[in-house]
Amino acid sequence: MQHEPQLTAELFQPVADNSMETEKIVRPSISYWADVWRRLKMNKLAMVGLFLIVGLVVMAIIGPMISGYTYHGIDFKAKNLRWSAEHWFGTDTSGRDLFTRAWYGARISLFIGVMAALIDFVIGVIYGGISGFKGGRVDNIMMRIAEVLYGVPYLLMVILLMVVMGQGLWTIIIAMTLTGWIPMARLVRGQVLQLKEQEYVQAALALGASTGWILRKHIIPNTMGPILVNITLTVPTAIFAEATLSFLGLGVPAPQASWGTMANDALVSLLVGNTYQLFIPGFLISLAMFAFNVFGDGLRDALDPRMRK
Repeated sequence: MQHEPQLTAELFQPVADNSMETEKIVRPSISYWADVWRRLKMNKLAMVGLFLIVGLVVMAIIGPMISGYTYHGIDFKAKNLRWSAEHWFGTDTSGRDLFTRAWYGARISLFIGVMAALIDFVIGVIYGGISGFKGGRVDNIMMRIAEVLYGVPYLLMVILLMVVMGQGLWTIIIAMTLTGWIPMARLVRGQVLQLKEQEYVQAALALGASTGWILRKHIIPNTMGPILVNITLTVPTAIFAEATLSFLGLGVPAPQASWGTMANDALVSLLVGNTYQLFIPGFLISLAMFAFNVFGDGLRDALDPRMRK
Protein backbone atom coordinates (compact mmCIF):
# COMPACT_ATOMS: atom_id res chain seq x y z
CA MET A 1 0.00 0.00 0.00
CA GLN A 2 1.13 3.47 -0.87
CA HIS A 3 1.38 5.92 1.97
CA GLU A 4 -0.23 9.29 1.53
CA PRO A 5 2.22 12.25 1.61
CA GLN A 6 2.42 13.96 4.92
CA LEU A 7 1.15 17.54 4.92
CA THR A 8 3.62 19.74 6.66
CA ALA A 9 3.89 23.47 7.23
CA GLU A 10 6.82 23.75 4.80
CA LEU A 11 4.55 22.85 1.88
CA PHE A 12 2.39 25.89 2.49
CA GLN A 13 4.99 28.66 2.44
CA PRO A 14 3.90 31.79 0.46
CA VAL A 15 5.51 32.24 -2.95
CA ALA A 16 7.90 35.17 -3.17
CA ASP A 17 6.71 38.05 -5.36
CA ASN A 18 9.39 38.30 -8.07
CA SER A 19 7.23 39.95 -10.72
CA MET A 20 9.53 43.00 -10.74
CA GLU A 21 12.51 40.77 -11.40
CA THR A 22 10.89 39.25 -14.48
CA GLU A 23 10.16 42.72 -15.87
CA LYS A 24 13.68 43.96 -15.22
CA ILE A 25 15.68 44.92 -18.31
CA VAL A 26 18.93 43.01 -18.23
CA ARG A 27 20.67 44.92 -21.06
CA PRO A 28 21.23 48.62 -20.28
CA SER A 29 19.48 51.08 -22.60
CA ILE A 30 21.68 52.75 -25.18
CA SER A 31 21.01 55.78 -27.33
CA TYR A 32 20.91 55.62 -31.12
CA TRP A 33 24.20 57.47 -31.66
CA ALA A 34 25.93 55.48 -28.93
CA ASP A 35 24.84 52.30 -30.69
CA VAL A 36 26.14 53.71 -34.00
CA TRP A 37 29.52 54.40 -32.40
CA ARG A 38 29.58 50.91 -30.86
CA ARG A 39 28.97 49.27 -34.23
CA LEU A 40 31.43 51.62 -35.96
CA LYS A 41 34.16 50.58 -33.52
CA MET A 42 33.55 46.94 -34.46
CA ASN A 43 34.45 47.76 -38.08
CA LYS A 44 38.26 47.62 -38.00
CA LEU A 45 38.74 49.00 -41.50
CA ALA A 46 36.53 52.01 -40.72
CA MET A 47 38.52 52.68 -37.55
CA VAL A 48 41.73 52.55 -39.57
CA GLY A 49 40.22 55.16 -41.88
CA LEU A 50 39.23 57.33 -38.91
CA PHE A 51 42.72 57.01 -37.43
CA LEU A 52 44.29 58.04 -40.76
CA ILE A 53 41.95 61.05 -41.06
CA VAL A 54 42.85 62.23 -37.57
CA GLY A 55 46.54 61.69 -38.34
CA LEU A 56 46.34 63.73 -41.55
CA VAL A 57 44.54 66.56 -39.76
CA VAL A 58 47.06 66.61 -36.90
CA MET A 59 50.03 66.60 -39.27
CA ALA A 60 48.44 69.33 -41.38
CA ILE A 61 48.32 71.47 -38.23
CA ILE A 62 51.74 70.75 -36.72
CA GLY A 63 53.70 69.42 -39.72
CA PRO A 64 54.82 72.77 -41.18
CA MET A 65 55.94 73.91 -37.71
CA ILE A 66 58.27 71.04 -36.82
CA SER A 67 60.53 70.97 -39.88
CA GLY A 68 62.15 74.38 -39.40
CA TYR A 69 61.56 75.39 -43.03
CA THR A 70 58.90 77.48 -44.76
CA TYR A 71 56.78 76.25 -47.64
CA HIS A 72 57.99 79.07 -49.92
CA GLY A 73 61.67 79.23 -48.93
CA ILE A 74 63.79 78.88 -52.11
CA ASP A 75 67.37 77.62 -51.93
CA PHE A 76 68.81 76.62 -55.32
CA LYS A 77 71.91 75.22 -53.61
CA ALA A 78 69.72 72.52 -52.02
CA LYS A 79 67.52 71.63 -54.98
CA ASN A 80 66.55 68.05 -55.84
CA LEU A 81 67.97 66.56 -52.65
CA ARG A 82 66.91 63.06 -51.64
CA TRP A 83 65.49 62.08 -48.26
CA SER A 84 67.86 62.89 -45.42
CA ALA A 85 67.95 63.85 -41.76
CA GLU A 86 67.92 67.50 -42.78
CA HIS A 87 65.13 67.26 -45.37
CA TRP A 88 62.87 64.36 -44.38
CA PHE A 89 61.00 64.24 -47.70
CA GLY A 90 63.78 65.79 -49.77
CA THR A 91 63.60 69.06 -51.73
CA ASP A 92 62.07 70.09 -55.05
CA THR A 93 63.58 71.80 -58.12
CA SER A 94 63.64 75.14 -56.29
CA GLY A 95 65.21 73.78 -53.12
CA ARG A 96 62.02 74.00 -51.07
CA ASP A 97 61.54 71.47 -48.28
CA LEU A 98 58.98 68.88 -49.42
CA PHE A 99 58.02 67.83 -45.89
CA THR A 100 56.86 71.35 -45.10
CA ARG A 101 55.14 71.78 -48.46
CA ALA A 102 53.43 68.38 -48.18
CA TRP A 103 51.78 69.20 -44.85
CA TYR A 104 51.07 72.79 -45.82
CA GLY A 105 49.44 71.35 -48.92
CA ALA A 106 47.43 69.05 -46.67
CA ARG A 107 45.97 72.15 -45.02
CA ILE A 108 44.77 73.51 -48.34
CA SER A 109 43.56 70.20 -49.78
CA LEU A 110 41.70 69.17 -46.61
CA PHE A 111 40.27 72.67 -46.17
CA ILE A 112 38.94 72.66 -49.73
CA GLY A 113 37.47 69.18 -49.28
CA VAL A 114 35.77 69.98 -45.96
CA MET A 115 34.48 73.39 -47.07
CA ALA A 116 33.08 71.97 -50.31
CA ALA A 117 31.32 69.20 -48.35
CA LEU A 118 29.86 71.67 -45.81
CA ILE A 119 28.59 74.06 -48.49
CA ASP A 120 27.08 71.16 -50.43
CA PHE A 121 25.45 70.00 -47.19
CA VAL A 122 23.86 73.38 -46.38
CA ILE A 123 22.61 74.17 -49.89
CA GLY A 124 21.62 70.59 -50.70
CA VAL A 125 19.66 70.04 -47.49
CA ILE A 126 17.73 73.31 -47.81
CA TYR A 127 17.05 72.99 -51.53
CA GLY A 128 16.25 69.27 -51.52
CA GLY A 129 14.17 69.53 -48.33
CA ILE A 130 11.96 72.30 -49.71
CA SER A 131 11.64 70.61 -53.10
CA GLY A 132 10.64 67.23 -51.67
CA PHE A 133 8.33 68.64 -49.00
CA LYS A 134 6.44 71.02 -51.27
CA GLY A 135 6.15 68.55 -54.14
CA GLY A 136 4.01 69.11 -57.20
CA ARG A 137 4.80 72.07 -59.42
CA VAL A 138 7.38 73.52 -57.02
CA ASP A 139 9.28 70.23 -57.01
CA ASN A 140 9.24 70.00 -60.82
CA ILE A 141 10.53 73.55 -61.29
CA MET A 142 13.28 73.19 -58.68
CA MET A 143 14.47 69.86 -60.06
CA ARG A 144 14.54 71.18 -63.65
CA ILE A 145 16.69 74.09 -62.50
CA ALA A 146 19.05 71.67 -60.77
CA GLU A 147 19.28 69.50 -63.90
CA VAL A 148 20.13 72.51 -66.08
CA LEU A 149 22.91 73.56 -63.70
CA TYR A 150 24.20 70.00 -63.50
CA GLY A 151 24.48 69.90 -67.29
CA VAL A 152 26.97 72.79 -67.43
CA PRO A 153 30.50 71.43 -68.09
CA TYR A 154 32.49 71.57 -64.88
CA LEU A 155 35.85 72.51 -66.38
CA LEU A 156 34.28 75.29 -68.45
CA MET A 157 32.74 76.72 -65.30
CA VAL A 158 36.09 76.68 -63.51
CA ILE A 159 37.84 78.46 -66.38
CA LEU A 160 35.14 81.15 -66.53
CA LEU A 161 35.41 81.73 -62.78
CA MET A 162 39.19 81.97 -63.07
CA VAL A 163 38.76 84.72 -65.67
CA VAL A 164 36.18 86.62 -63.62
CA MET A 165 37.47 86.11 -60.05
CA GLY A 166 41.10 85.31 -60.60
CA GLN A 167 43.06 82.26 -59.50
CA GLY A 168 42.73 81.47 -55.82
CA LEU A 169 41.53 79.20 -53.05
CA TRP A 170 37.96 80.48 -52.85
CA THR A 171 37.61 80.40 -56.62
CA ILE A 172 38.18 76.64 -56.53
CA ILE A 173 35.72 76.19 -53.66
CA ILE A 174 33.02 78.23 -55.41
CA ALA A 175 33.60 76.35 -58.67
CA MET A 176 33.19 73.02 -56.88
CA THR A 177 30.04 74.01 -55.03
CA LEU A 178 28.19 75.71 -57.88
CA THR A 179 26.91 72.31 -58.97
CA GLY A 180 28.35 70.03 -56.27
CA TRP A 181 25.29 70.46 -54.03
CA ILE A 182 22.94 68.87 -56.57
CA PRO A 183 23.63 65.19 -55.66
CA MET A 184 23.05 66.09 -52.00
CA ALA A 185 19.79 67.85 -52.91
CA ARG A 186 18.59 64.80 -54.83
CA LEU A 187 19.42 62.52 -51.91
CA VAL A 188 17.58 64.74 -49.42
CA ARG A 189 14.61 65.12 -51.76
CA GLY A 190 14.22 61.35 -52.04
CA GLN A 191 14.35 60.93 -48.28
CA VAL A 192 11.86 63.75 -47.71
CA LEU A 193 9.40 62.30 -50.22
CA GLN A 194 9.30 59.14 -48.09
CA LEU A 195 9.20 60.79 -44.68
CA LYS A 196 6.56 63.42 -45.38
CA GLU A 197 3.90 60.70 -45.63
CA GLN A 198 4.60 59.48 -42.09
CA GLU A 199 1.92 59.89 -39.43
CA TYR A 200 3.88 62.26 -37.20
CA VAL A 201 4.50 64.63 -40.12
CA GLN A 202 0.83 64.57 -41.09
CA ALA A 203 -0.10 65.26 -37.47
CA ALA A 204 2.24 68.25 -37.36
CA LEU A 205 0.68 69.59 -40.55
CA ALA A 206 -2.80 69.14 -39.12
CA LEU A 207 -1.78 71.13 -36.04
CA GLY A 208 -0.66 74.02 -38.26
CA ALA A 209 3.13 73.64 -38.00
CA SER A 210 5.15 75.60 -40.55
CA THR A 211 7.23 73.97 -43.29
CA GLY A 212 10.51 75.16 -41.78
CA TRP A 213 9.60 73.82 -38.34
CA ILE A 214 8.63 70.39 -39.71
CA LEU A 215 11.80 70.17 -41.78
CA ARG A 216 13.96 71.21 -38.83
CA LYS A 217 12.31 69.08 -36.15
CA HIS A 218 11.05 65.98 -37.94
CA ILE A 219 12.36 65.40 -41.43
CA ILE A 220 16.00 66.56 -41.50
CA PRO A 221 16.98 64.72 -38.25
CA ASN A 222 15.59 61.48 -39.70
CA THR A 223 17.65 61.88 -42.89
CA MET A 224 20.95 62.56 -41.10
CA GLY A 225 22.23 59.02 -41.62
CA PRO A 226 22.42 59.11 -45.44
CA ILE A 227 23.46 62.79 -45.31
CA LEU A 228 26.46 62.08 -43.05
CA VAL A 229 27.57 59.21 -45.28
CA ASN A 230 27.28 61.45 -48.34
CA ILE A 231 29.39 64.13 -46.64
CA THR A 232 32.20 61.69 -45.82
CA LEU A 233 32.24 60.57 -49.46
CA THR A 234 32.09 64.15 -50.79
CA VAL A 235 35.33 65.18 -49.05
CA PRO A 236 37.65 62.79 -50.99
CA THR A 237 35.87 63.66 -54.24
CA ALA A 238 36.55 67.36 -53.62
CA ILE A 239 40.18 66.65 -52.67
CA PHE A 240 40.73 64.72 -55.90
CA ALA A 241 38.97 67.42 -57.94
CA GLU A 242 41.21 70.10 -56.41
CA ALA A 243 44.29 68.01 -57.11
CA THR A 244 43.19 67.59 -60.72
CA LEU A 245 42.62 71.32 -61.19
CA SER A 246 45.93 72.18 -59.53
CA PHE A 247 47.70 69.59 -61.66
CA LEU A 248 46.27 71.31 -64.75
CA GLY A 249 47.50 74.68 -63.52
CA LEU A 250 44.05 75.92 -62.38
CA GLY A 251 44.67 75.56 -58.66
CA VAL A 252 46.02 77.81 -55.96
CA PRO A 253 48.61 80.35 -57.16
CA ALA A 254 52.32 80.03 -56.41
CA PRO A 255 54.04 79.90 -53.99
CA GLN A 256 51.12 78.31 -52.15
CA ALA A 257 51.21 74.53 -52.15
CA SER A 258 48.56 71.88 -52.43
CA TRP A 259 49.00 68.22 -53.26
CA GLY A 260 47.94 68.93 -56.84
CA THR A 261 50.42 71.78 -57.33
CA MET A 262 53.18 69.62 -55.85
CA ALA A 263 52.39 66.91 -58.39
CA ASN A 264 52.45 69.52 -61.16
CA ASP A 265 55.81 70.87 -59.99
CA ALA A 266 57.22 67.34 -59.86
CA LEU A 267 56.67 66.75 -63.58
CA VAL A 268 59.79 68.71 -64.46
CA SER A 269 62.04 66.65 -62.19
CA LEU A 270 60.34 63.41 -63.18
CA LEU A 271 62.16 63.51 -66.51
CA VAL A 272 65.52 63.34 -64.74
CA GLY A 273 64.53 60.49 -62.43
CA ASN A 274 63.41 62.31 -59.27
CA THR A 275 60.31 60.19 -58.87
CA TYR A 276 60.12 60.80 -55.12
CA GLN A 277 58.83 64.33 -55.75
CA LEU A 278 55.76 62.91 -57.49
CA PHE A 279 55.41 59.95 -55.15
CA ILE A 280 54.89 62.07 -52.02
CA PRO A 281 51.80 64.07 -53.13
CA GLY A 282 50.42 61.07 -55.01
CA PHE A 283 50.71 58.87 -51.92
CA LEU A 284 49.07 61.48 -49.66
CA ILE A 285 46.18 61.98 -52.09
CA SER A 286 45.64 58.22 -52.29
CA LEU A 287 45.89 57.89 -48.50
CA ALA A 288 43.31 60.63 -47.90
CA MET A 289 40.87 59.17 -50.44
CA PHE A 290 41.29 55.68 -48.98
CA ALA A 291 40.74 56.92 -45.42
CA PHE A 292 37.59 58.91 -46.18
CA ASN A 293 36.09 56.19 -48.37
CA VAL A 294 36.56 53.31 -45.92
CA PHE A 295 35.33 55.51 -43.05
CA GLY A 296 32.28 56.49 -45.10
CA ASP A 297 31.52 52.84 -45.91
CA GLY A 298 31.83 51.91 -42.24
CA LEU A 299 29.63 54.80 -41.18
CA ARG A 300 27.00 53.76 -43.72
CA ASP A 301 26.92 50.24 -42.28
CA ALA A 302 26.77 51.58 -38.72
CA LEU A 303 23.85 53.87 -39.53
CA ASP A 304 21.92 51.18 -41.41
CA PRO A 305 19.22 49.81 -39.06
CA ARG A 306 19.19 46.53 -41.00
CA MET A 307 22.77 45.89 -39.83
CA ARG A 308 21.86 46.05 -36.15
CA LYS A 309 22.38 42.94 -34.04
